Amino acid sequence: MTETSNHSDLTLTPAEMAPYIQHTKIDVGATRDEMVAHAQEAISYGFNAAMVPASWVPLVAAELAGTGIGIASALDFPTVGVMTSAGKAAEAAEIARLGATQLDIGVQLGWLKSGMFDEFREDIAGVVRASGIPVKVMLELPLLTDAEKEAAVELAMEAGASYLKNASSGQIETANPTSVRFLVDRARDGVLVKASGSIKGYAQGLELLRAGAVLLGTSAGIAIVTDSSDENTTSY
Repeated sequence: MTETSNHSDLTLTPAEMAPYIQHTKIDVGATRDEMVAHAQEAISYGFNAAMVPASWVPLVAAELAGTGIGIASALDFPTVGVMTSAGKAAEAAEIARLGATQLDIGVQLGWLKSGMFDEFREDIAGVVRASGIPVKVMLELPLLTDAEKEAAVELAMEAGASYLKNASSGQIETANPTSVRFLVDRARDGVLVKASGSIKGYAQGLELLRAGAVLLGTSAGIAIVTDSSDENTTSY
């Protein structure tokens, strides 16, 4: 697990940012060869983890065996909050069995907005219990009111979340220091923050880490660590 102490003074070269990056490839139709290459990139650059669809977890886990690089996957995503809680927990257990070492999950925003706080909390807690691996909760902050943001953070932590995450992708929010600091300021001891959403460049990534994030989810990891990013490219 990567942590920083004096966030505001953090200084990293582009290459030194690699251990904070979760190298993401969730493209529809990605081939076996592409997923193998993705895993090998994670090894070559020393990324924190390879983030891949659940169906590719066994392959990527085999490629990364013995490297110390994490195998991450996502659940109830990209359309969040559509699974039943029982189905979500069962899938979480299966993804962990296949080799995932961490899991990012969508939340039941409709339940939160309906005041169904117990159900919202238990949906997350069920995944935490069933998977037995660190769970990152994608809170979709821009879709929430101020009061809903506060409730979502507290409920996620009560449910046992290991990480708070500002959003699932750039379609919801471009990761920014304001959202990161909002989560960092409310995180209990032991709960960390992951930033996600259109993280495309080294300067942006460093700004997010200085705000208190300890992980960056992005498909532009290679461009970031080589400081060759194209701000017009798409990243998750």
